[in-house]
Amino acid sequence: MRRLPIYFLIDVSESMVGLPIEQVQQGMRTIIQNLRVDPYALETVFVSIIAFAGKGKVLSPLTELYKFYPPVFPIGGGTALGKGLECLMDDIDRNVQKTTLDRKGDWKPIIFLFTDGNPTDEYAAAFRRWNEHYRRHCSLVAVSIGDNVNVLTLSQLTNDIFLLKDTTPDDFSKFFKWVTASIKTTSMSVSEQSSDEIKLAPTTGINLEKVDPASHPAMVDENFAVLRARCQNTKQDYLIKYVRRWDQEMRDGTRFKLVGAYPIDMNSYAELSSGAPVKINTTTLVGVPTCPCCGNQLGAVVCDCGNLFCVGESDTNECPWCGLVGTLGEGGPEGMNITRGLG
Repeated sequence: MRRLPIYFLIDVSESMVGLPIEQVQQGMRTIIQNLRVDPYALETVFVSIIAFAGKGKVLSPLTELYKFYPPVFPIGGGTALGKGLECLMDDIDRNVQKTTLDRKGDWKPIIFLFTDGNPTDEYAAAFRRWNEHYRRHCSLVAVSIGDNVNVLTLSQLTNDIFLLKDTTPDDFSKFFKWVTASIKTTSMSVSEQSSDEIKLAPTTGINLEKVDPASHPAMVDENFAVLRARCQNTKQDYLIKYVRRWDQEMRDGTRFKLVGAYPIDMNSYAELSSGAPVKINTTTLVGVPTCPCCGNQLGAVVCDCGNLFCVGESDTNECPWCGLVGTLGEGGPEGMNITRGLG
């Protein structure tokens, strides 16, 4: 009998504690209960659950649907997606039957990856192994629970990336019905020998969005705030670097303190940069540098065009970005939103 292996690769990191992991636990029970009444799924589906936090672990080996019972999900420290992926690939090597000259192997495995955070381990080697040896022979559906996941990271593994925007019990319930419907449709397809490609159910009425990585905002390195400025005198570009610091007065980590300002090569910077513009408010920035190109005392003045440049002792100044000529004024207490780099 040719099996349809279904793997659930589930993030059980500390950030999943509470309602998210409880909803995933309940959702897995619902999926299994609903699949057991589907004749096509009963005929083909085998299920495995692999959890990952700081390490990866097989919680339930690949088991025939009618014998499968969802395990209790643990919680661990870290979000080691690379280790979880290694655990998955090792299990596929051990337990998924390959086609030989004598027999047909299993159908293409389907993997549902649920995660609410970004990898905390060195995942490059695991991603490379996946793309070189498994990606063409498996169907991976990655689901971001909430909007904190770096979609560009997940896009290195699959084109099927979904964002579960809200995580209310009702949203989770509809989401797991969608997973169930997708498995049912695919199991019917393989039972009829028509195709082993995953057949994802429509997302109508579900707060679930398929993400296009090309149009998704890039993630920002929140440890730093880097601003691009231009020297009024030399027209040379430079970067102003701030580092996140704990603010005792505000009792949070929303302030960035000045590190310094550094000239850059404009052509190479543009060639190696990517990502949509991201904003930061000037009230979160502590310190103003001197211009590293001409020595002007104010190296971070904001023009009405939104760009930064340097100002010296002259009463009037010309923005080297847009050419606007004016006098220096003071910003209001609410600050200004300016463009920052991704870090």
